[in-house]
Amino acid sequence: MRLYSVKQLAGMAGVSVRTLHHYDRLGLLKPSVRTEAKYRLYGEQDLIRLQQILFYKELDFSLDSIRQLLAQPDFDAVRALQTHRQRLHDRQNRLTTLLNTIDKTISKLNGESIKMTDDELYAGFSGQQAKAYRQEAVAHYGQEVELSEQHLRQLDKTGFEQLKAEQQAIGQTLLSMMQQDPTSAAVQQQIARHYANIRGFWGEAVCRGKNMAEAYKGLADLYLNDLRFTSQNGPENPAFAAFLNKAMIHFANTQLTP
Repeated sequence: MRLYSVKQLAGMAGVSVRTLHHYDRLGLLKPSVRTEAKYRLYGEQDLIRLQQILFYKELDFSLDSIRQLLAQPDFDAVRALQTHRQRLHDRQNRLTTLLNTIDKTISKLNGESIKMTDDELYAGFSGQQAKAYRQEAVAHYGQEVELSEQHLRQLDKTGFEQLKAEQQAIGQTLLSMMQQDPTSAAVQQQIARHYANIRGFWGEAVCRGKNMAEAYKGLADLYLNDLRFTSQNGPENPAFAAFLNKAMIHFANTQLTP
């Protein structure tokens, strides 16, 4: 087993030696080995425990609360990491929203009015891809596509980028939950965010004129039958598409059907 001195561990973790000494005194992080000369030496499990401590601190837990959590007999490190991941994603989304709000406010105070161009609506696709996607959408949805485009053009660039960032974050979160029951409360909470995001892209003018339960289930089927629409979160993934389809249909049947 490889062992690290307190100075080595402090350097790797980005904390001070004094902090590690403090954690030792609190009983929060005791070294696996203490030599006859009283030197502290830390092993792999100590590194993992320190990572947990630092994650909880990042989420504003007190040291006493962290010590009590880690001391619980049923503490599960993997489950804790999954929770950390979700909470940090949520914090990231909040910070992204705040940064976008600041940018929008600065632009407004500077008298700027930045609207979306047609090319920016389909940023990330080649010109040929964008044209093909739009043609397919118009063939399926007709005038609704133009109404949604008009809605998006009314957003400034910051608002549009915020919508796209939220879409990506939701997709990544759902991808990480693939092994869960798609009808579970945790998954359905993320699907509610997904539904709100979709409404943001479609625009209220389109949503008001639609049976949203059927429209959302139609989108769920599109995800299942055309993997291009879920591959933004990585390579084409039929299992993820099937998971998303089931979760969305359950949400539509339970939350959107009168």
